[in-house]
Amino acid sequence: MGEVIQEGSRVLLLTERKKRYLVKVKPGVKFHTSEGYVDLSELIGKRYGTRLTSNTGSVWFALKPTIVDIVMKMPRPTQIVYPKDLGTIIILGNIKPGSRVLEAGTGSGVLTAVIASYVMPNGIVYSYDISEEYLENARKQLEELGLLPYVKLKRGDVIATIEERDLDTVVLDIPTPWLAVPNAYKALSDGGVFVSLSPTIEQVVETVDALNSNGFVDITTIELLMRTLRVKKGMTRPDHIMRAHTAYITIAKKVCRDSSDY
Repeated sequence: MGEVIQEGSRVLLLTERKKRYLVKVKPGVKFHTSEGYVDLSELIGKRYGTRLTSNTGSVWFALKPTIVDIVMKMPRPTQIVYPKDLGTIIILGNIKPGSRVLEAGTGSGVLTAVIASYVMPNGIVYSYDISEEYLENARKQLEELGLLPYVKLKRGDVIATIEERDLDTVVLDIPTPWLAVPNAYKALSDGGVFVSLSPTIEQVVETVDALNSNGFVDITTIELLMRTLRVKKGMTRPDHIMRAHTAYITIAKKVCRDSSDY
């Protein structure tokens, strides 16, 4: 028996035309679209994956949303990190349950929420931003998602100082990450992972130069281009629109200052 939808549950509605809508189930609420409407009350007590029909006869499915489904619908006061980059940051950043991670550039809170969902239940995310407005917005979103216990939001500039030590990973999504590299080195544990996101190659060059000068090795920069396919027997082809450049991701590892590898 799968998980049952309850009042207040989040549901991802997938319509017959493949439109996706994230809703919160409330009694007496009808959710309207160009393909008709459904009564959200009828979902209470049903299992995720349930098939339903709109008033116009359109067939929909009530799916359980992933963390990415949820965060991609969050308010966006700033540019967000896209799913193709989120997964890379988690894997190459070695972020896992119990990790202690510093993130700089809270912004919309999308990256914060995803990292928090991976470090829980025993890890913590220290998320810095210089904007109180962005921090407050992120606080509300994280509380709504039940992730606030795994995040410590801090107003501060990581270029000036980072208070934490022995961190597993530092993730920088700020305009001048190279200026924060010396503090990132101090904050990371030996062998810890540095990750930065930059929209322009000039930022990457400055960051890599700083990493080379401040005790980091195994430095790699990647760009991910994601293209979906329209799959149909005898007619499969790439979609006309693809998610191309969003950011360059630079990854590096900290070594001891007296290491023969440095």
